[in-house]
Amino acid sequence: MYKSFILALGILSFSTLFFSCSGKVDLKNVNLENWKNDRDGCIGLRMQELEAFRVVKNDLLGKDNQSIIKTFGRPDKVELTDRSQSFFMYFIDPAPSCDNFDASAEQPMKVMLRMNAYSRVSEVVISRLDP
Repeated sequence: MYKSFILALGILSFSTLFFSCSGKVDLKNVNLENWKNDRDGCIGLRMQELEAFRVVKNDLLGKDNQSIIKTFGRPDKVELTDRSQSFFMYFIDPAPSCDNFDASAEQPMKVMLRMNAYSRVSEVVISRLDP
């Protein structure tokens, strides 16, 4: 009886671990290679993907932070806020770290993904404003 309990516990633990792994989010018509290769929006490839992204942005709601990172790559900027929330930011326009950044222009456009306390996307915003 003890061995069957241990075996059942092991199978339950393995299946929980196996099914809890995150994968990439399937975003139709968004060239994710362009997105990943345009770190900080310096090259302008993300701007080309903006309209396709607008169509599918709500598909990201509820996805966990690991699947976001696997899909889009490491965020350009992460901001921590109160209540254990954070923002993942991906620059569309060139960021201040880019050589072609225009300091006299308005704030760069960026995609901001609000991550709730459970590390799930609760809001997707495309804006020039900071959170």
